[in-house]
Amino acid sequence: MNESNRYKKAQEIRSVIRYIQKFKNALVVIYIDDELIDSALFSSHMKDISLLHQAGIKIILIPGSRKKIDKILSDFDIKTEFKDGKRITPEFAMPQIKMAAFDISNVLMTNLASHQISATIGNWVRSRALGVIDGTDFQSAGTIEGIQSQLIQNILENGIIPIFPCIGWSMNGKPYNISSVTLAEKIAISLKADKLFFLMNDSKITAENFNLPNDIGVSEDGDVPALNLKELERFMAFNKESEQKSKSAPSILRLLATAKNACENGVSRVHIVNGSIEGALPCEIFSDLGCGTMIYSQSYGIFRTMTRTDIPSVLRIMRPFIQRKILLPRTDASLMENCSDFVVYEIDGGIRACAALHLYDDSQAEIAAVTVDESFSHLGIGPMLVEHLIHKAKSLNLKTVFIMTTQAFDWFEKLGFTRDTLESLPEKRKALWSPERNSKVLRLAIK
Repeated sequence: MNESNRYKKAQEIRSVIRYIQKFKNALVVIYIDDELIDSALFSSHMKDISLLHQAGIKIILIPGSRKKIDKILSDFDIKTEFKDGKRITPEFAMPQIKMAAFDISNVLMTNLASHQISATIGNWVRSRALGVIDGTDFQSAGTIEGIQSQLIQNILENGIIPIFPCIGWSMNGKPYNISSVTLAEKIAISLKADKLFFLMNDSKITAENFNLPNDIGVSEDGDVPALNLKELERFMAFNKESEQKSKSAPSILRLLATAKNACENGVSRVHIVNGSIEGALPCEIFSDLGCGTMIYSQSYGIFRTMTRTDIPSVLRIMRPFIQRKILLPRTDASLMENCSDFVVYEIDGGIRACAALHLYDDSQAEIAAVTVDESFSHLGIGPMLVEHLIHKAKSLNLKTVFIMTTQAFDWFEKLGFTRDTLESLPEKRKALWSPERNSKVLRLAIK
């Protein structure tokens, strides 16, 4: 293994360790699409779930059941209809629907047992009839009234994985057929889950499958790794108004609406994960970019002042740019000397970007060393970083900020900077200019 690959491997391992520490004892609700339960990757996904459980993550499982219900109803020659994505459920069909729901839950429990993981299936959901909506009687289709949260917490504390069939029960013990997707959402909200996962058969949110607003960040592969709630609203509106680019787009948009509601009601993060990829779950949990799309309500990335302990990470993300002579060389000592000038952008405990604001005596400042981890370069972090420093300069009543660059002047011009001359620089900074490097000056007036 060469030095570059060894270094990359070490960083991946460090990232995994950081996330294991972060999410130990976290509560994670996982919906598994029934298309995946019937797929060749099902056993692999269940093995990953077992490993997550063994790593100290508390897990709740909700299996999708539509395919299984359809098959058993067909076996009994029972036909049902759908309205607005909901099954109109005759009361006489409930024995077969219960059979299907508990059968599919038992498949999960049996698989977990093969990994020496204890699980249980229970009736922890209180429900009532969905009723008549716009003239349609949904009969024994139900809506969720409550979740036995404390009982479920007790089960989790005993190291057992609860599995929820898509059946709710009235106060009188009458069963109702409920949506598994809605059930996963309500459980996550009720138990204040740290994460809600939708492990789907076809859930790629990419530039290929969707129309993306210009300000939505994408990975190198064209995937949308994360959306905050404001970005999600723009994304959904943009795609509702545009021609759909894939058959799966409408169902994913409905799933995104569910994710939005969950985040607005206390769930920190919702992940839509493409289950056709082996290892999708641990990749999404234990890596910064993951392999799905995360919807989040709380701060995913934060800006803060650089500390002494951040310096090795800052030098790491600077290294490739120093090697290509885009940045001037920095050392531990030089960063320590200017520590208070630097800000870093942190994602889940990992430093992914940095920049400095150097102040001068004549109401101007220099934005310097703008650096984004190459793996995160497509997510729009750089402009956010510059905007953050401009806001900081404004709060200090500075009149202008300037930058000096050899290769990134086009990028800064897009951010509103305009070309300027060496003579405009503070004398202290002008004295440091090197004709060999021949850096260009760009400036932005602070309004």
